[in-house]
Amino acid sequence: MKRSLTFLAVAITAAAAGSAWYIDKQLPVRDGNLPLAGLQAPVEVRYDERGVPHIQAQNEADMYRALGFVHAQDRLFQMEMLRRLARGELAEVLGPKLVETDRLFRTLSIREHADRYAKTLDRNSPAVKALQAYLDGINQYQDQRPAPVEFDLLGIEKRPFTLEDTVSVAGYMAYSFAAAFRTEPAITYVRDHLGADYLKVFDLDWHPDGVIPPLAAGDWKDLTRIARLSQEALVEAGLPQFEGSNAWAVAGSHTASGKPLLAGDPHIRFAVPAVWYEAQLSYPGFELYGHHQALNPYASLGHNSQFAWSLTMFQNDDLDLIAEKVNPDNPNQVSINGQWVELQSREETIQVKGGEPVKLTLRRSPHGPIINDALGNSAGKTPVAMWWAFLQTENPILEAFYQLNRADSLDKARSAVAKIHSPGLNVIYANASGDIGWWAAAKLPQRPAGVNPYFILDGANGEADKPAFLPFSANPQEENPARGYIVSANYQPLSPTGVPIPGYYNLPDRGIRLNQLLAEPGAKWDTQNSQALQLDTTTGYGQRLLAPLLGDLRAAAADDGEHALVEQLAAWHGDYPLQSTAATLFNQLTYELARAAMHDELGDAFFDNLLQTRILDDALPRLAATPASAWWDDRSSEAVESRADIVKQAWQASLAHLRQTFGNDSSQWLWSKGHTLTHEHPLGAQKPLNLLFNVGPFAAPGGHEVPNNLSHRVGPAPWSVVYGPSTRRLIDLADASKALGINPVGQSGVPFDTHYADQAEPYIRGEYQPMHFAEGDVQAHTRSTLHLQPAD
Repeated sequence: MKRSLTFLAVAITAAAAGSAWYIDKQLPVRDGNLPLAGLQAPVEVRYDERGVPHIQAQNEADMYRALGFVHAQDRLFQMEMLRRLARGELAEVLGPKLVETDRLFRTLSIREHADRYAKTLDRNSPAVKALQAYLDGINQYQDQRPAPVEFDLLGIEKRPFTLEDTVSVAGYMAYSFAAAFRTEPAITYVRDHLGADYLKVFDLDWHPDGVIPPLAAGDWKDLTRIARLSQEALVEAGLPQFEGSNAWAVAGSHTASGKPLLAGDPHIRFAVPAVWYEAQLSYPGFELYGHHQALNPYASLGHNSQFAWSLTMFQNDDLDLIAEKVNPDNPNQVSINGQWVELQSREETIQVKGGEPVKLTLRRSPHGPIINDALGNSAGKTPVAMWWAFLQTENPILEAFYQLNRADSLDKARSAVAKIHSPGLNVIYANASGDIGWWAAAKLPQRPAGVNPYFILDGANGEADKPAFLPFSANPQEENPARGYIVSANYQPLSPTGVPIPGYYNLPDRGIRLNQLLAEPGAKWDTQNSQALQLDTTTGYGQRLLAPLLGDLRAAAADDGEHALVEQLAAWHGDYPLQSTAATLFNQLTYELARAAMHDELGDAFFDNLLQTRILDDALPRLAATPASAWWDDRSSEAVESRADIVKQAWQASLAHLRQTFGNDSSQWLWSKGHTLTHEHPLGAQKPLNLLFNVGPFAAPGGHEVPNNLSHRVGPAPWSVVYGPSTRRLIDLADASKALGINPVGQSGVPFDTHYADQAEPYIRGEYQPMHFAEGDVQAHTRSTLHLQPAD
């Protein structure tokens, strides 16, 4: 017994020592000296208390090469997973369950487009030379240092990162905006199967002459499967997906300092590691504090002492689904404007870990890739093509952000932004000279008169044609407005020419709330009082939805306790603090109303798709205010139900679910219990790896479409936060060295690293951290220094 216990103790000690050694060798090196081939001079990298690198180089190439090296130290696995997702190569390391996801991304043609696009890049342009130096830094780190733990767990073999990978990841980011896959099939189904009365709540016209050729049951099944696959591919990958955003710029006339102030918090799906990698970059003549995406050396968000900018998602509709008419005598031909045209095809192979390779035949019509091919041999009869601006425009987006990183004037910023064709982005800009500006950046297609791209289009009659693109001057934009501030919050913008700009825009309520606060008379904004705007948890949406229904809710209340709950909703101001019970009740009721009114018409698949769309948010208040809407009748019963009947049904279902979930005491239905945030790692979906890689859960204030947009999907309690502020930044151009920000998790993506999750709790509490910029400030907060030395 003693010998056995002694042996066990020795074995445990040895295992612990071995684990400690293994973990230690995976950690980033942030101190000492390391060689880096290709450097022309030494580069100094000083790390602050949050693990943010402050890179000092003597020239541009050295700076970007060093950025690639230190970025890879913290985020190599994120880089690997993003390129594999974008290029359809996940099954090679994750096995057969990822074949569907790979098949989808191969079908989207991101990989094919990236390979072709990379060949057109001018290798001698400053932007491409900077990107090549950055990728070289990544590859040198990968060659010299131990693989991340995730590489070992999954058996990933190292291979160089390329220009094609960077372009592919840009394609993934563009695709993650695309709401068409989830929205257009559902809306088209409503039009073609339910009719004009049912479309009214979506505020869309019915065009009988625009109905696509009849789709078979198998075709509709295809479309719901593609919508589901499109959503699951983004959710299950555990990687960033762009969803919304807030940003505003305030002119010096409305700030305490007399100089412009910029605020921004892009809304992106939460993940570990977080999307942004912070770094201060400098060489003689250039300095920038930037937030970088994986495999991109140019900051997507940034500031220095002279200028600052942020992004929100434009949400313009840059993707059309098009039903093609097949030649009955030749299934490889489709009708385009009266002519039979051959479909092009190509063969690709997906490598599968633990399984046989999967061979694909991917087709393309003149309108774009045939997305049914994502379903393989089980696809229905009607080919559905995808026209996507990312594939159809020149889109010099790398050059655009290279220039934006250096845009110290309004003219330079505007010129850089005009080069962004896809995805659509709002760029909000301010400079120390006193300018503020906003440009909606996208290459906006012209569509034939009368064509409504919210529906699946008919490929045979010309309505899917794109005769031209609008000039950039026709895009929504604003510079130095008289009111003294600019707000961007994903609501539908107005074109300067009056031309409609179709899109899947967010509710206006978030923007209305920010505008209301920024317009307060006499307010003088700084980085301190601006925090309250970014952390605000109030929206007018709740009262817009509830006001028409209060009479029906009061009638539905069965006793004094239920009457008290109705009155609590009636008095609710639409705020989402942790202690709110009204927020919990309202969100459950929202879901039950949608389900009781719409599920019987749509069925499981289309109703689930609708829950994933932005158009539902807009439809529900319109439905609530329309007691005669056809949606209120329950098709599954012989009776004709009224709004009051459905509201009563939804009320009872809400109370039953909340009692079952949180108990009978309604005072305990706290938002803090029902609304939580867990930052999920790509491997965290597999237990018990969630305990090792995931961060959380945390009780989360805020909610869906409030300024502090810690947002969840419409559904039953409890609610997991899906996306929210991917950083919160505040920069006063009077002294940008005092800028504030926060990372939702931590700077590092390396498990067990000090900076893996060190900002997660401050983030959920609404705290801010200084973004050190001035030399004295950086020096005072340096915790370690890495010296990169020329190896040649």
